[in-house]
Amino acid sequence: MPELPEVASLARQMDRELRSRRVVEVDVVQPRCLNVPPEEFGGMLFHTQVNRVTSRGKWIFIDLEPGATLLLNLGMGGEVLFHRKSEPLPGNRQSAVLFEDGSALSQHFWWFGYVHAVKTADLASHAMTGSLGLDPVDDAEFTLNAFEKMLEQRKRSAIKTVLMGQKNIAGIGNVYIQDILFAAGLHPLRKTADVTASERRALYAAIRSQLGHALELGGLAFEKDLYGQPGRFTDFLVGYREAKPCPACGTLVQKIRTGSTASFICPHCQT
Repeated sequence: MPELPEVASLARQMDRELRSRRVVEVDVVQPRCLNVPPEEFGGMLFHTQVNRVTSRGKWIFIDLEPGATLLLNLGMGGEVLFHRKSEPLPGNRQSAVLFEDGSALSQHFWWFGYVHAVKTADLASHAMTGSLGLDPVDDAEFTLNAFEKMLEQRKRSAIKTVLMGQKNIAGIGNVYIQDILFAAGLHPLRKTADVTASERRALYAAIRSQLGHALELGGLAFEKDLYGQPGRFTDFLVGYREAKPCPACGTLVQKIRTGSTASFICPHCQT
C-alpha cells in the first residue's frame, strides 16, 4: 500500500513532468472511482492547465488553472503512470487524463482508489482531504511543538493507533510505522499518555528520519514511480523481519497482533 514516501515521490515527479500541460480529454473507464458523475468530472477538467502538483499524506493534489483540483489516492495499491505521445494506455486503467501535446496520465488501482475533481475554492470542504492531519515532511508545519500538542490531545489511545490516524498525521501506514516505533524504542501498544518527554522527542526524530530516508530512495521497491520504475527502499530494521535478529541487540524480531493490524517488534528494545 503506497504511503507518504511513495506518494510524495510521485507528486514531485508529476510536478516536474506535468506543469503547463493542458487537459483536452478525460477517459473514465470505471466511474465508481470518481466523486461526481463522469460528465461533471470531465467538465471541471476540460481545457484546464496544470499549475503545480503537491501531496499531503497519501493524497496527490493536481492544481489546475483556472480553479479546479484533481485529487488522486491509490488506496491499497496501484499505479499512476505518465505516457508520452503515441504510447498506448494500460488496458487495466480506471481513468486517464489526456493532454494537448498527446501525452497522458493514467491511473490504475489494485483494489480501490480515488480520482476526485473539486473546485479549488471548495477544497477545504472535501470530505477525505479537508481533515488530514500534520504533514510530517513539511518543516514549517511538522514541528516538535505541533507534534507534542497533537499527542497531548490523544492520551488515551495506543501510540501506534495515534500515529496511523490520518487526522493526526497524514501519510503513515502499517509499513513505515514498524521501523518508526523501533527507532524510537516504543512498543506499539504503549498508551500515548505513558510516553515520556524524551521518548516523544525520539519519536518525532524517528518519524522525520525514517520517512525522509524512504523518500530519498523513491519509496518501496515493490511500488512503481511515474515511469513504472520501482523505488529503492528495501532494508527494514525490524519491519517484516519476523524471527530475524534485531539490528541493535540481536533478539529475534517478533510478529504480534495490534488490533486489526500486525506489528513487528524487538521485545527487548521496544517497551
